[in-house]
Amino acid sequence: MVIEIALHRTALVRVELSRPLRLAVADELLCDGVSVMDYGCGHGSDVRLLRDRGLDCVGWDSTHAPDGARRASEVVNLGYVVNVIEDPSERREALARAWALAQRLLIISARLRAETPDVTAPYADGHVTRLGTFQKFYEQQELRTWIDQTLEVSSVPAAPGVFCVFRDPGERAAFVASRFRRVSVAPRLRVGEQLFIERKALLKPLAEFISDRGRLPAFEELPEYGAIQSALGSVPRAYRVLQSVSDKGAWDRVRGERTQDLLVFVALSRFDGRPKFSELPLVLQRDVKAFFGTYTAACAAADEQLFSLGRPERLEEACRTSPIGKVMPRALYVHVDAVTELPILLRLYEGCARGYLGAVAGANIVKLANDEPKVCYLSYPEFDRDPHPALAASVAVNLQTFRVRQRHYANDHNPPILHRKETFVSPDHPSRSKYERLTRLEEAKGLCENPALIGARSGWETALSARGLALKGHRLVQAR
Repeated sequence: MVIEIALHRTALVRVELSRPLRLAVADELLCDGVSVMDYGCGHGSDVRLLRDRGLDCVGWDSTHAPDGARRASEVVNLGYVVNVIEDPSERREALARAWALAQRLLIISARLRAETPDVTAPYADGHVTRLGTFQKFYEQQELRTWIDQTLEVSSVPAAPGVFCVFRDPGERAAFVASRFRRVSVAPRLRVGEQLFIERKALLKPLAEFISDRGRLPAFEELPEYGAIQSALGSVPRAYRVLQSVSDKGAWDRVRGERTQDLLVFVALSRFDGRPKFSELPLVLQRDVKAFFGTYTAACAAADEQLFSLGRPERLEEACRTSPIGKVMPRALYVHVDAVTELPILLRLYEGCARGYLGAVAGANIVKLANDEPKVCYLSYPEFDRDPHPALAASVAVNLQTFRVRQRHYANDHNPPILHRKETFVSPDHPSRSKYERLTRLEEAKGLCENPALIGARSGWETALSARGLALKGHRLVQAR
């Protein structure tokens, strides 16, 4: 039987940017002055929305915009195109043509098997949907392997089903390294020393650079470098002035944090073929020299940590003794904002999953299993507002089989909920004291005596009702 594929029905009309392009904007890959070409633009929603942002964007589509411009651009988007082409050779050709047009970056996205909707029948190497369209659903690793082998490149997972391919190895390395850098705040400076007061305008940018990189700048890295030398004799002397008006230990902690961030990047880059030292951007080369002396020493230190990850007893101990996160018998749960504060072994564990999946949209809690090699990203959309937020979705990856599993709880009448929110976040989280206060009250009222009962919404509501209590924001009140 011949099946007629309705190719024209695959294009969607959007009122916001597609997920791959939203990610690119968030990662600052799309910004002012960047030229963009949307290869397979459908009805042109992304083209219009990018133009509204002031970007130079054109689009082409074989069905809806055959007269559109297929021009070389800094960034080319091949968004959800390859999965609707039923002929494998045409699929490869579309990928190759899009890559040929990408001067700096190619963004490729396709639908994953974990999000397979209802289908009517298998067809070729995919399925025919109820709308009569063709869809090829991929596993995450299958899609990456196909991209890498077709283009002879090493792509970078940006999110489940979304990959980036960079022309410049240095830009690729900088992008990957940025994903493992924590946000640091410059140590608090005491305005007391006269020399600091007189040179504050020069010392402030130096403080910001050191807090960002964890080391002293090179001459060309700081516009004020020459002025600092003239005013204070040298940049190291200026740094000593900063230390004199602040806690020296704070600067040591910043350096330690940046050293660990770099170590995580070097360790995880082993899985994708570790770049040569000369392929690293200059700023990372300087970081390596400042923190490790040589790239060889950095790689050796990174590999030592990475090999420890293969010892289950070390992983179980790291989860059990972690100073950050909620420790459970079979897993450690931690807020995504606190992942960079975990011990390095756990950062590598989570980094392996993120390096495979990319960033999981909407996820704000990470579950690190200690009884199997599995990391799960959990989405609690109301985490900040709701004192006991409900689980909306989860994405889990087994780091042994590399199978991805997604679950949705939005329509579940009795979803799992969170308790003791303060345990998931870092000690300096702005709302931690509020969460702690609520937990103390709930414990005092006996609400937490039966964890198995209150783990889902209905059981929790039953416990509240039995004691005549209710919640108003993060306050426990008498029920009316």
